[in-house]
Amino acid sequence: MTNAEISRRRDAAIAQGVGMQTQVYVERALNSEVWDVEGKRYIDFAAGIAVVNTGHCHPKVMEAVQKQVGQFTHTCHQVLPYENYIRLAERLNDKVPGDFEKKTVFVTTGAEAVENAIKIARAATGRPAVIAFGGAFHGRTFMGMSLTGKVMPYKKGFGAMMPDVYHVPFPIELHGTSTQEALGALTKLFKADLDPGRVAAIIIEPVQGEGGFYPAPAELMRGLRRLCDEHGIVMVADEVQTGFARTGKLFAMEGYDVAADLTTMAKGLAGGLPLAAVTGRKDLMDAAQPGGLGGTYGGNPLGIAAANAVLDVIEEEDLCNRANELGSRLKQRLESIRERTPEMVDVRGPGFMVAAEFNTADGKAPNPEMANAIRAEALNRGLVLLTCGVYGNVIRFLAPLTVQDGIFSEALDILEASIDAVKNN
Repeated sequence: MTNAEISRRRDAAIAQGVGMQTQVYVERALNSEVWDVEGKRYIDFAAGIAVVNTGHCHPKVMEAVQKQVGQFTHTCHQVLPYENYIRLAERLNDKVPGDFEKKTVFVTTGAEAVENAIKIARAATGRPAVIAFGGAFHGRTFMGMSLTGKVMPYKKGFGAMMPDVYHVPFPIELHGTSTQEALGALTKLFKADLDPGRVAAIIIEPVQGEGGFYPAPAELMRGLRRLCDEHGIVMVADEVQTGFARTGKLFAMEGYDVAADLTTMAKGLAGGLPLAAVTGRKDLMDAAQPGGLGGTYGGNPLGIAAANAVLDVIEEEDLCNRANELGSRLKQRLESIRERTPEMVDVRGPGFMVAAEFNTADGKAPNPEMANAIRAEALNRGLVLLTCGVYGNVIRFLAPLTVQDGIFSEALDILEASIDAVKNN
């Protein structure tokens, strides 16, 4: 088989709405490397979009999953429960930021986690409205895409969004929006369009993911916490992409001096298996009636086993510190490239959740063409990269936190060569 042959079959069999950034069909993967069906090797700086933070096929995670497969693969926890589901909930209740009693519910995807966080907030407050930020990404279900602050490709053609969802600007100094302006937009919203007494929740990514890897300023988080406390609003941190050591902390909210009431998580939780969760204040989490939360596959035994192993690996291999080390090395290399690349207007991100943003040479307009050309050139040279951002002009770096030093150095050389090749083309 070749990639081209499979691609033709894919075009005939799979809905075009399932977008693809490459036509590399993977045969096997190990840690930070993947090999396609033609035998070509790639260095993976996507990690399944921040999913395999512990690397492809980590031995400890694989061992846990294989042991669970030998015992049982599914009973539905709501019918026949199992102990390791409880143990993982206990661990998350302990590790999620917030000095208060917590409870957890397991679901299957990040979008489900967001949906359930909104359900919980509405049940607890008796209010309908929700506030999110421009540029945010919260999933492709109807509530998820209603909360998402980006039209293409997530909202176009899907009709009316969910009611009582409002957006305010996310502060991005590079784009001319300050924290004061973002908080001011909330004040204006409350004065002109929305009674704060109708708001169930404000949801925010500590670092915007699809929106461009923009970290939320500490002042914004403090301002949101203050507004939520003042008006009885539930503060939700969407840690689906930031969670599990990616930002140099187990959760990105550990980097702030305030805590969210509810935290959503998925992606890196289970090392490649589908598992998501909402963890939050005990009184809020208990607001829904029995049967109001959950799902047939929520907390599947294989995902639960993998997630318990992932937490062990993060601790045993000190992956939070590893993320900070790798991120520092990457940013240093990017800054050296930036000195001779005027199109690279920003390098940012906590830990190993790093991005580089590209504008036109005069700095006046986003340059998605250059970002995508670098991505394509790197792929041709054997390095898998992803773009993001409302304008598609940001390259994000999401390699496994377990990437070997030699392979990491190799990837940085490919990256630099790819940027130079695009500049000189």
